[in-house]
Amino acid sequence: MAFDQRFLLDEMKEQYLACDNNRPWIVAFSGGKDSTTLLQLLWYALQEIDSTDRKRQVYIICNNTLVENPSVLKFVEEQLSAIQKAATDQGMPFIVDQTRPRVEDSFWVNLIGKGYPAPNNMFRWCTERLKINPTTRYIQEKISDFGEVIILMGTRSAESSNRAKSIKKYEVKGQRLRNHVLPNAKTFPVIKDMTTEEVWIYLQSVKNPWTGRKNRKLITLYRNGSGGDCPLVLDKSTPSCGNSRFGCWVCTVVKRDKSMEALIDNGEDWMIPLMEIRDFLSETIDRESDTYDPEKYRMPIRRNKADGLGPYWPKWRKHVLTEVLKAQRLAQQEDPDIELISYQELVAIQVIWHRDYIYEYDVSDIFNEVYENKKSFKDQNVNLKRERELLKEVCIDNPEDVKLINNLLKAQKNKMLLVKKQGLQTDLEDLLQEYVNPTFTKLDNYSA
Repeated sequence: MAFDQRFLLDEMKEQYLACDNNRPWIVAFSGGKDSTTLLQLLWYALQEIDSTDRKRQVYIICNNTLVENPSVLKFVEEQLSAIQKAATDQGMPFIVDQTRPRVEDSFWVNLIGKGYPAPNNMFRWCTERLKINPTTRYIQEKISDFGEVIILMGTRSAESSNRAKSIKKYEVKGQRLRNHVLPNAKTFPVIKDMTTEEVWIYLQSVKNPWTGRKNRKLITLYRNGSGGDCPLVLDKSTPSCGNSRFGCWVCTVVKRDKSMEALIDNGEDWMIPLMEIRDFLSETIDRESDTYDPEKYRMPIRRNKADGLGPYWPKWRKHVLTEVLKAQRLAQQEDPDIELISYQELVAIQVIWHRDYIYEYDVSDIFNEVYENKKSFKDQNVNLKRERELLKEVCIDNPEDVKLINNLLKAQKNKMLLVKKQGLQTDLEDLLQEYVNPTFTKLDNYSA
């Protein structure tokens, strides 16, 4: 079916005004061409409804993986701010929210902290932690609040055969709303039948309702991220920007990050260190390379203590952290708001390194070396001074117990900093075993 804007607007109005208007709508917004098309259509549809009838709440959610391409993230955050302001000014029933992974699920806490190898098609651990789980938690919270929700997504059958199969899988015959993997949730695939060409034609011909302007910034972003090809002329023979996908700048599932390469070619030189970090991570998992040596990068014991390729050696975790901080400092000269790794992630990495018996490297020292200042990511509490003095007094006959108790307390406190508490008992048992048998270590304390 050819794109019929009037048909889609009327259909959205009909669905919005349905008697189940206590069920909120959740709009997945990424700032890309498809989600922008979806939100524009929804905005214009609701504008045709009397303000007194706009009773159904619409939540616009954007997932920030914390490793988004910085240029894209800045654009998206500008869009989200404009959406919320325009919604308030125009009396639209929109609430803008962002979802983020928990600190212990973040990319750098897992890769630098725990030593997880960079993701690949065989071990794609990032998608669930960074994208699926944060959004799922948000939707489940709304289901808990309202009983049911309807999710609007900018997915299209023309994107790929897999996407077409996924849309078809949850189709309910004779109904516009589809089933969803989550109970008490339905999906409304508004633009599923639109082609890529129709999406671009729409975005170029219809003003953006939350900025009041054409989508020139979006088109320019796609053009710069695809080496200059973008359908600025309405000709089907023109290469489409739809082939340019902006995602996590650290993604090693793809061989090359063509969008980042294109942005660099278009003058974003500060992104060169980001590409070098991504390429290094890709090198550590490239099984097809003649020089691939897994034992060079990864330990011969897994995190569950089983034999087999395990996490990165501590020296490589330290190397990646150093390079990320260097890249961040350079990027902040371009834009002070750019943050490649957060303070909370640095604290969590230090906690995990201590739990892994990595004491030869210190996050504070690495940070201070790169930034040439003094910042500590260690626990600081002046109130503990008296407690330590009392502990020494109590253990005056067995002074060696002071270290043991302090280590046990540190292990417990480190676990409390993270949401997931699994492994605390094992940590305590290891410390007690080391106290009883001083020769006990975990792979030479994870050195090298």
